[in-house]
Amino acid sequence: MFSNRTNWKLTRNRLTEALEEVRSSGARILDLTLSNPTRAGLHYDAPQILQSLASPYSMDYDPQPKGLPSARAAVAAYHRTQRGTILDPEHLILTTSTSEGYSFVMRLLCNPGDELLVPKPSYPLFEFLADLQDVTLVPYPLIYDHGWQMDFPSLQKVVTKRTRGVVVVHPNNPTGSYVHSHEQESLNRFCHEHELAIIADEVFLDYSHDRVPQQSFVANQDVLTFTLSGVSKISALPQMKVAWIATSGPPAQVAAAQARLEVIADTYLSMNAPIQWATPALLEQRKSIQPQLLDRTLANLAELDRQLAAQKTCQRLHVEGGWYAVLRVPVTQTGDELAVDLLRRKSVLVHPGHFYDFPSDGYLVLSLITQKAEFAEALQRVLEM
Repeated sequence: MFSNRTNWKLTRNRLTEALEEVRSSGARILDLTLSNPTRAGLHYDAPQILQSLASPYSMDYDPQPKGLPSARAAVAAYHRTQRGTILDPEHLILTTSTSEGYSFVMRLLCNPGDELLVPKPSYPLFEFLADLQDVTLVPYPLIYDHGWQMDFPSLQKVVTKRTRGVVVVHPNNPTGSYVHSHEQESLNRFCHEHELAIIADEVFLDYSHDRVPQQSFVANQDVLTFTLSGVSKISALPQMKVAWIATSGPPAQVAAAQARLEVIADTYLSMNAPIQWATPALLEQRKSIQPQLLDRTLANLAELDRQLAAQKTCQRLHVEGGWYAVLRVPVTQTGDELAVDLLRRKSVLVHPGHFYDFPSDGYLVLSLITQKAEFAEALQRVLEM
């Protein structure tokens, strides 16, 4: 009765079952997987946010496939003021989420069975998005040697005639590694050689741990590039569904891509008026939210280093940005077994590395936006195992 594209394994995994078991016991769980900033103890300007949703213009229905001009202008202004990148609002398509943005771009680039190259390790959402669009994902490894790097020889090995693009996550989730300028140059040469597009996910771009603004792929003009981001991370407002696709590259290719994307967006018209009119105010919230999140992230990273210095068995991998850290631990059991043991014996919730396609056991992914006291206590329990 159902399509093959939704033929997923829907049974609960061991960690989910253990989580329900520990919760039902009434134990207090320390959460080192926290990804929801609205539950991270941040201070939001709630009156200003709620007021922004009450524009009287929202009573008028003005279907704009690319998004309302005022909202797109606000996104362009964000790019200009945040990192000095000039972005033409006409090269923007607003979407309700980066997930929808991925779906639009996959539909634009790929026929059923065509391929996209995706980094490994990385966020597990890609698999579901690709299944729904009948796209095949082909992983390419990020290699670790005193920091994460793209493995270009591996890219050359996996590219085929059905490959349509390369996904980069800048910075990667969960490794926190940026695509550096020399890597972008190599990536452009690779994509130009094979006539591929770049899909750049920049949701965590503003959270550079040295607080130095990073270059956006929005400025990439060498090959056709689709840059995805949104207020979910920029302003820590995942419940306010505003995201976008910015198209850059050779002018003729940009024009052709924009024309087709506009038809895709016009077919769905998924953006609602109140959110679009509120977009300028929602983007302004980043000015107070981002310092809070960076302070929290850096404080927890310092606490992680402090506790790691007192022992010799675990180490963290180098991280440059984003909200996560990767902890390398001794391989005494599978990642699943370790995560379940930590939950049952220590009431600490962590993600094993295989959730993010790490190639082997011995890795845990820790959230750096957990509140500081909880983070310190949970980490102490982890290192006692």
